[in-house]
Amino acid sequence: MSTLFVGLDVHKNSIVIAVAEAGRDGDVRSIGTIPNTPSDIHKMLKRLSRNGQSLDCCYEAGPCGYGLHRQILEAGHACRVVAPNRTPLRPGDRVKTDRRDAIILARMHRAGELEAVWIPDQAHEAMRDLIRTRAAAKLQEKRMRQQLLSFLLRHGRFYTAGKQYWTKPHRRWLADQSFEHHAHQIVFQDMVNAVNDAEKRHADLVKLISDLVPQWSLRHLVEALCSLRGVNIIAASTIMAETGDLTRFRTPSQLMAYIGLVPGERSSGDNIRRRGITKAGNTELRRILTQTAWSYRFPARVSRVGMEEYDAAPKSVREVAWKAQIRLCQRYRALIARGKCAQIAIVAIARELLAFVWEIGQLVPIRP
Repeated sequence: MSTLFVGLDVHKNSIVIAVAEAGRDGDVRSIGTIPNTPSDIHKMLKRLSRNGQSLDCCYEAGPCGYGLHRQILEAGHACRVVAPNRTPLRPGDRVKTDRRDAIILARMHRAGELEAVWIPDQAHEAMRDLIRTRAAAKLQEKRMRQQLLSFLLRHGRFYTAGKQYWTKPHRRWLADQSFEHHAHQIVFQDMVNAVNDAEKRHADLVKLISDLVPQWSLRHLVEALCSLRGVNIIAASTIMAETGDLTRFRTPSQLMAYIGLVPGERSSGDNIRRRGITKAGNTELRRILTQTAWSYRFPARVSRVGMEEYDAAPKSVREVAWKAQIRLCQRYRALIARGKCAQIAIVAIARELLAFVWEIGQLVPIRP
């Protein structure tokens, strides 16, 4: 039975289809466009496989999600969702159309030069959407707070009673503010209400995540990661939601490169140019890891905050968590002593922290 490689350029309302016959010299051609509906996709798969050929489909990951991938698998055909930023492009090619994109996908898929992304199941995808919604709510809360502080700054209102904003004394100070013009008072109160609503929304989402983690297939791995210093249930859930099964990474270096915490390089001949980190992965995940890395500035110890999670972890996990504290606390002091600025040192700590996250991922199996 021969294999027919199918490239799909997927859009909201349409799918452009190209096929590549097996073999190095096999024909590559476009076969048209169909509506992006389950019934039309089913007809397309049936028509392409009517001669007894097996189909091996691929399309680029995008906003349309993984519904097409699941439908193709249920029909009994192979399908791969590929990373858009890893698709090879010709430097001199200045023409881009949907038909050309589909042909390129079919040809590259036949050659095995496309890198597939990890496909979550529906339960994992639901948890990931919830965790990403919490991150968006936190960002919205930050924006609402900034708008309120900027409004007060324009009117010469400065909080001098303390160094920290959004504490109880600061909120009492906000409650005492009044403006002569009625419109200013309305704007001020509306911004205060927006901050309160954003904070409540974020708190509700955090509680929902905490309630749903025990029903998640990655529950035991999330609980194990909480034994690491600076990692709470939100940080651990974010790490696992964005990375998935850690056993698919053969080495810690692959996990570091996947998240984009490895240094970039652009060298040619005798010229060697080092760059900052590649930032190739998820932005929120890098933010969570760098925030966690700040806790390793201080000497290694198990604090009262994380003692319960640390004691509840298996012995093998506790050993990894303590080894991480010893290693990373010493590493931070060594980098600072060499003259590295704190931000660069923290990124290095976050990168090494991933190695211990990977090690815990190999120790704790995923239980459905």
